[in-house]
Amino acid sequence: MKKTLVSMAAILAATSAFAESHGMDLPQAGSDWYAAGQSHIEAMLARQPNTGRAKNVIVFVADGNGVGTNYAVRLFDGQQKGLLGEENVLPYETTDWSSALVKTYNINAQTPDSAPTAGAMNTGVKQRFNLINLGENGVHGDCATEEGNRLTTFAEIVSGMDKSVGIVSTARITHATPAAVYAKTANRNWEGAIEGDCEGSKDIATQLIDQMEAGVIDAAMGGGGRFFLPEGESNGQSKGRRTDGVNLIERATGLGAQFAEDTAGFESLTMDAPILALFNDSHMEYEADRADEDEPSLADMTRKTIEFLSQNENGFYMEVEAGRVDHANHDGNAYRTLSDGVAFAEAVALADEMTDDADTLIIVTADHEHAIAFNGYCGRGSDILGLCMGVSKDGEANDGTPLTAADGKPYTVIGYLNGAGSVLKEPTDGSNDWTGSRNDLTQEEATDIDYVQQALIPMSSETHSGEDVSVYAKGPWSHLFDSTIEQNVIFHVMKHAVDAQ
Repeated sequence: MKKTLVSMAAILAATSAFAESHGMDLPQAGSDWYAAGQSHIEAMLARQPNTGRAKNVIVFVADGNGVGTNYAVRLFDGQQKGLLGEENVLPYETTDWSSALVKTYNINAQTPDSAPTAGAMNTGVKQRFNLINLGENGVHGDCATEEGNRLTTFAEIVSGMDKSVGIVSTARITHATPAAVYAKTANRNWEGAIEGDCEGSKDIATQLIDQMEAGVIDAAMGGGGRFFLPEGESNGQSKGRRTDGVNLIERATGLGAQFAEDTAGFESLTMDAPILALFNDSHMEYEADRADEDEPSLADMTRKTIEFLSQNENGFYMEVEAGRVDHANHDGNAYRTLSDGVAFAEAVALADEMTDDADTLIIVTADHEHAIAFNGYCGRGSDILGLCMGVSKDGEANDGTPLTAADGKPYTVIGYLNGAGSVLKEPTDGSNDWTGSRNDLTQEEATDIDYVQQALIPMSSETHSGEDVSVYAKGPWSHLFDSTIEQNVIFHVMKHAVDAQ
């Protein structure tokens, strides 16, 4: 009898749990939060894996946009739209995108560098700090170790499948992340010249033109014109730094490529010849400053490149980098970091609109995170660029009162663990006694475009961090992005997607 009673109790408990799980007679069932949760589950249940072959692959890399930076971009974007911010959803954060966490360390570095992280995504293997697309026996700065260690890139693989390849970046096109699409070098800084006498080694800019001549790269847009012109020569945007006397722009146009250096040239690009576009002497401008410069936006370049590459009936591979998210983080300047992050999200949304989920695998990720941090128990809607405001006792929005630290002074939502904004100041008396204190700060000061967030450890440039980043994906085989993965797995998903029968 006792056993029967226990079984009946279990049945009743299970029935009650089923009723509760389906919202029957739950007091919270009328809540908008409850309804939204149920809708999310229903959307996830409706997902079906796409196991077709990927005709096209687009990889979006917001350099330095790890989980923390992406969180700040989400709030900034939402607050620009008039929302409190936390409830905002970026274009790649919806339920039709799969996602995973990505481990970003290099073979020999806990905290990664952009060159080997981008290289891992383009070759399928982890690489060494400061190297691009060399195997594990490559040595930084030793060009003699390039021979026998050069890896085959995804661009070379899909070019062999008669697909087109394009690169877009707001950084120099020879910088680490875009260079990983086409270059193989023992030093990521050899953008325009090789240090040492190494037969068979070439600088990164030369390798780009070599790959255009070989038919691997069909379109390249970004900054960095300085490394394509000889010293003493200049055009409207760039002053040459090459010491070998070679004009790589003339070489490219001599091979039949189009060249653009400003918005007028960009708008006049046609669809019938390879493209080389270099819009700045160094990196392109931050999105927050771009209106004063003669440069297209990241979304503009993304649109043009997709239109150009889509002419190939066999498909294409394209890497798009928001390189300046990383640079603004290095400067400790959250305003420009987040502005470029929003521009990145807009480019992703545009590419999604221009392509078909049935045959295009879109991957959105970052190469690494930064030493960004978030302070205090801030109330909802605290300006992500501004001061941490108190939690309201009723309603949703914060109470409008800046919270203060133990020193009696307010603090910003965003800070950095190290960087130029350190509260510690270098001694002027020749000693090593670093001292410092925090200044009072107003909301107006904190939200200024040029404000540098407070940091702890003094550094001339804020550093990367080794924590995970996210990857989001939609299209053929995007469901393979799940759980926590090594960064080089991204390549293997791309290769499986284009190889699928």
